[in-house]
Amino acid sequence: MRNKGAILVFAITLALVSVYQLSFTFVTNKVRRDARVHAQGDLEKEIFYLDSIAGLPKSQWSYLGNNFRKCQEKEINLGLDLKGGMNVILEISVADIVRALSNYSTDTTFLRALSVAQGEYRGGQEDFLNLFQRTFEGIDPNASLAAIFNTMELRDRIFFNSTNDEVIRILRDETRGAIDNAYNILTTRIDRFGVVQPNISRLETQGRILVELPGIKEPDRVRKLLQGSARLEFWETYENEELYPYFLEANGRLKEMNDAEKALRQAGSEEPSVSDMASSVEETTPAEQASDTTALTLLQQLEADSAALDSASVAMDIMENYPLFAVLRPNTFQDGGLLPGSEVGISHWNDTAHVMRYLNMPQILSLFPRDVRFHWDVKPISGDETESYYYLHAIKVTSRDGRPPLDGDVVTQARPEFSQTQGSAKVSMNMNAEGSKAWARLTGNNVGRRVVIILDELVYSSAVVQQEIKGGATEISGNFTLDDARDLANILKSGKLPAPARIIQEAIVGPSLGREAINSGMKSFMIAFLFVLVYMVFYYSRRAGLVADFALVSNMFFLMGVLASLGPVLTLPGIAGIVLTIGISVDSNVLIYERIREEIRAGKGMRLAIADGYKNAYSAIIDANVTSLLTGIILYVFGTGPIKGFATTLVLGILTSLFSAIFITRLVFERTLDRNKRLSFSTVLSENILRNPRFDFLGKRKVFYVISGVMLLVSVISLTTRGLNPSVDFTGGRNYVVRFEQPVSTAEVQSALTPALDGIPQVITFGSTDMVRISTKFMINSTEQDVDHFVEEKLFEGLQPFFPEGYSLEDFLSQDQNKNTGLMSSQKVGPTIASDIKIQAIWAIAFSLIIIFLYILIRFRNWQYGLGALVSLVHDSTIVLGLFSLLYGRMPFSLEIDQAFIAAILTVVGYSINDTVIIFDRIREYVGLYRKRERSEIINAALNSTLTRTMNTSLTTFVVLLAIFIFGGEVIRGFIFALLLGIMVGTYSSWFVATPILYDTVGRSALRAKARE
Repeated sequence: MRNKGAILVFAITLALVSVYQLSFTFVTNKVRRDARVHAQGDLEKEIFYLDSIAGLPKSQWSYLGNNFRKCQEKEINLGLDLKGGMNVILEISVADIVRALSNYSTDTTFLRALSVAQGEYRGGQEDFLNLFQRTFEGIDPNASLAAIFNTMELRDRIFFNSTNDEVIRILRDETRGAIDNAYNILTTRIDRFGVVQPNISRLETQGRILVELPGIKEPDRVRKLLQGSARLEFWETYENEELYPYFLEANGRLKEMNDAEKALRQAGSEEPSVSDMASSVEETTPAEQASDTTALTLLQQLEADSAALDSASVAMDIMENYPLFAVLRPNTFQDGGLLPGSEVGISHWNDTAHVMRYLNMPQILSLFPRDVRFHWDVKPISGDETESYYYLHAIKVTSRDGRPPLDGDVVTQARPEFSQTQGSAKVSMNMNAEGSKAWARLTGNNVGRRVVIILDELVYSSAVVQQEIKGGATEISGNFTLDDARDLANILKSGKLPAPARIIQEAIVGPSLGREAINSGMKSFMIAFLFVLVYMVFYYSRRAGLVADFALVSNMFFLMGVLASLGPVLTLPGIAGIVLTIGISVDSNVLIYERIREEIRAGKGMRLAIADGYKNAYSAIIDANVTSLLTGIILYVFGTGPIKGFATTLVLGILTSLFSAIFITRLVFERTLDRNKRLSFSTVLSENILRNPRFDFLGKRKVFYVISGVMLLVSVISLTTRGLNPSVDFTGGRNYVVRFEQPVSTAEVQSALTPALDGIPQVITFGSTDMVRISTKFMINSTEQDVDHFVEEKLFEGLQPFFPEGYSLEDFLSQDQNKNTGLMSSQKVGPTIASDIKIQAIWAIAFSLIIIFLYILIRFRNWQYGLGALVSLVHDSTIVLGLFSLLYGRMPFSLEIDQAFIAAILTVVGYSINDTVIIFDRIREYVGLYRKRERSEIINAALNSTLTRTMNTSLTTFVVLLAIFIFGGEVIRGFIFALLLGIMVGTYSSWFVATPILYDTVGRSALRAKARE
């Protein structure tokens, strides 16, 4: 083998990278185990333990130079179906943006065109602005868009003589900017939500954003957070030194309240509420508290003495005597002087809620000026390596109604610029006439003081006013990087257009259901993995079998290392993809081993047999894996969510299995031969299995044509009469998985829910008899913000009789990881996205068939090969669809047609073509070797020579899938069932459909002419 050294170096490098990347997962899992041991079943203690570790600097906890939070970001990212959490697709309405850009025009042609375009957009794939322009011009060919969009904000870009095409081009730019702003706002909201490894990404369809939040426990809060409109505000501020005396007084008041609680507890009384203690606290003035500087002095001494901070007694002393300063450090110089600015304190992110609870107590709130409000900075303090500490700002309310002096809707333009004089970036901002006047008043009254910019209750900028600013043109600077300036410019533009996001698809998986999915997925993986390891040793002898097993283990190790490195989300279908990779990896080894056995039977020595076996197997291995790779890529391009996860692991698994099967095993064999060790590729039991088969496949082809014709006819009849059972992925609607304390009747559940959900829902048993899945279209078209929670309430209303007395809505919706009953998961698919999914599925299947046909046409240089493969694929897909049509409602598991089923069909296509290509490759080889034989004899010989490979690959793959089907959990059972059917039908069609069609359509001379040299 050439380049042995380079291959060895690459293998070692890949192994070291995999070890490095996977080590972060092992370390974080160890910390989580320690947290569980420490908490002893107390969930709050466990979370507090993990939060404490996440907040430690590198000097106190680090692994390879990373703190715990960074380690969490580098570990294998588990999907929602394994970890529990929430998956949401949001749509920012382009129609709403267009309506706002028109300044809410009442022009009848405009409103009618907008309404018609919205209706067509829901059912198609065309760009909304193109639809709107075509509809507008169709209603009135002489109407001008410029007359509608020549508003105050756009008059410098849209003129009365602007053409409709020019207006649409400007609207497209404005729409894109509004969507970018919304994306940035959503990103910041999610980052502040405290979710580890969140994922937010733009989808190809304009205005759609995917949000994945693992481990989320408050879905209703998340819905409100994601769908709320952005509020951009400009505020005056207090200075730090103005409020410090009040913080001292608040600290003393809290200490007195704590002392009063302690005294009452020691006296054996019940613990009083905060309101009860309000009258017992002695009043103190700010001046008296300001004279007491012991709190500030002690905190500075403690910060300088790390050993003191580690002392439990000192920490307790801080909590008892300085309860507010224990969680909110005053913003001071090192010498104790107060820093200027609106930043009045610094707090760890884990303490921010605690601080706000203190400051919002009526007894504490009454101590501060009535016009003060507190807001946290959006970003952690610069220079904090743990990114855990945030500034608290104090703003001043100057209006009677509590509104800000200036709203974000006055901003007409904001752009980042680079200052050549200062060597840093800045932001240039312009306002409309009304905003310019208010801005002049605001800046004129605050020269030398700070003005803050707040979005979603968070401070994005706190700038010192240098002078009164007239005309609205403003430059904001402050040692910005270009990225900082760009972000601030986007924030300033966010108040310009009201474009709230709406949830059009949602999936929620409870943590307990996710834990069950992990257990079932790992169980199926281990069973399949062990079976394949044992089978390879049993069939190909101990040494050769162990080499194949070593390649298989290496493949799994490399695959997990690459997954950890690239950071894709690992889902339950992703685990199915990994398990299927076992079958792909075994297939490559089987192809090589069978060729080596053929060379040995031909009388070659072991070294030469191995060399020729590898050489002769390369063509079949490459062809088979490229077709599967093409299928995986198409799945990745057209799929979303779990299907993309399946495609990711499948594509990566194909690449790593090729490297392991071709290069790793070859290195081991050559090392073994160099050490003069004996090699064998068969056992006593397997030596003569299918050694010289003589089956006349082509002679029986007409019988199998009839069998295939009958199966196709039955499938088509069932598809046209009974149809399929489409899921909410294709129809739109809601799915709920609910578990009860004891088995329930689906008919009774359906009857109970019918009045509550205003229609008859579909109810099926989901796995065990105490769990059901409920499908309904109740209020699926509603755009109200709280509609999802309302539907959940109606669902509980109908199901309440099936739960014990005292079982509440909170119990039903709880996201507790130890929960065993109630709502386990939910899914929502809006009509718009259901239509898109359906169209994408059709394109995915059609495109995969075309690509595979073209690949075979190019690879074999004969259209008859492509025709045989294409007919075989259509045959397989139709029969699998027909079986799903015949069997749905008659099997004890769901056979719905959803995105996972489309993935299954494409995987069947990949597997079937894999088998077909290997047979075609052998036919092509035999045509070149046996030029004088009859074509029927050549094709039969090729089919018989691949029987052992087909048997081994199909058997191992079938058993692997059977293990997933039995132990992999209810979520993917229908998906795996389609694959099992596909394995059987695909193997059959390779023998009795694809090859006979090739034989009947290609002439003898043509078959020989295209033979491999």
